[in-house]
Amino acid sequence: MFNKLIAAMLPFMPKKLVWIFSQRYIAGEDIEGAISSAKELNANGMVVTMDILGEFIKTLDEAEKNRDEYLELIDRCEKEAIEGNYSVKPTMFGLLLDKEICYQHIRAIVEKAASYNNFIRVDMEDSPCTTDTIVLYRKLKAEFPKNCGLVVQSYMRRTLQDVTDLLDIHSKELPLNFRLCKGIYVEPVELAYKKYEEVNEHFLEDLEFMFKNGVYPGIATHDIPLVEGAYKLIEKYKVPKDMYEFQMLYGVTPELRKSIVDKGHKMRIYVPYGKQWFGYSTRRLKENPKMAWLIIKALFVRG
Repeated sequence: MFNKLIAAMLPFMPKKLVWIFSQRYIAGEDIEGAISSAKELNANGMVVTMDILGEFIKTLDEAEKNRDEYLELIDRCEKEAIEGNYSVKPTMFGLLLDKEICYQHIRAIVEKAASYNNFIRVDMEDSPCTTDTIVLYRKLKAEFPKNCGLVVQSYMRRTLQDVTDLLDIHSKELPLNFRLCKGIYVEPVELAYKKYEEVNEHFLEDLEFMFKNGVYPGIATHDIPLVEGAYKLIEKYKVPKDMYEFQMLYGVTPELRKSIVDKGHKMRIYVPYGKQWFGYSTRRLKENPKMAWLIIKALFVRG
């Protein structure tokens, strides 16, 4: 109850107060902060995926602006020799407004990345977007087979079937590339697993399926049992180090992150930035009220 109360109050708090919490998990409001953070992570042996904050836009003018901002980001990162790739949210480009315009905008971003032999990750959002996002990904994969990947969420009951269905566009030479995460959006029980143990069980089930079928997974978790479970599966299937990576959010569980890197595993950090940080922070808190206690600690405790 306390957590939900804090989550409900957060959108009405002064932005400067919310920023005390948010700055740990967001690389800044502009591209300069993001580039600086990415360089620091690269220097510490990690690669990145760059993400401009924003989602669920209201107008197609916003979609065009977001496309142009991503094109600028890619050119700048390549100029700065950032070791990393890019993540995009379809609703940021109008998925819920005009699917074809959304596709064309994201296609332009993938084309730009491909011109540098780089890669775009298509994020998965809430359940009303799932099918349309997979359709969009299939179209991109057909044209840019080496330059795009998808996110799947282990708490969704449909995920293993979705991954299985996508094997028709998978090959050893051009493998599917998925970021596997738990999922954070609030979904009804008929669509999503709710219990911690259930979600973890299906995360490892999905991961094992990917390893069995030669899919490249980004193992996106901050949960020690899942990291340890992934280690066991990597050993069980003798997975080469160039056929998987671990992924984490910017600013989260740095000690666990370091331990994974120290063991010689590839680590990619999700680096979000942009002027939409306030909306991002408040939405994430509403989706996961348990984070409220982290905010209270962040206001009074450093380190």
